[in-house]
Amino acid sequence: MKPTVFADVKSEMKIAQEEIFGPVVCAMPFDDPAEAVRIANGTVYGLAAAVWTRDLRLVHRMAAELKAGSVWINSYNVLDSGSPFGGYKQSGFGRDLGAEAIEQYTNVKSVWVAL
Repeated sequence: MKPTVFADVKSEMKIAQEEIFGPVVCAMPFDDPAEAVRIANGTVYGLAAAVWTRDLRLVHRMAAELKAGSVWINSYNVLDSGSPFGGYKQSGFGRDLGAEAIEQYTNVKSVWVAL
């Protein structure tokens, strides 16, 4: 599939409510950063988000408010094997990568011995 941009997308449209794994972007206008966060959080998914801006104070506030497993600032799809990766809401269960992933394959046990 060729990279595709959908313009004039509204929050209630199916294309804005589903995870699309492909070279697709939905262009959705917003008036202020708070509205952008509301739009982004207004789905049942939350795998990842990206924000481009020069205002680092604003973007850190937005990153805290975005319900997504990864938030990239002025970049996209940057991964490190030491950092956990996974989504919020219906975008996945658990985490890949990092110590959090290892915990999924570990069973904790307590053994008590009285001597």
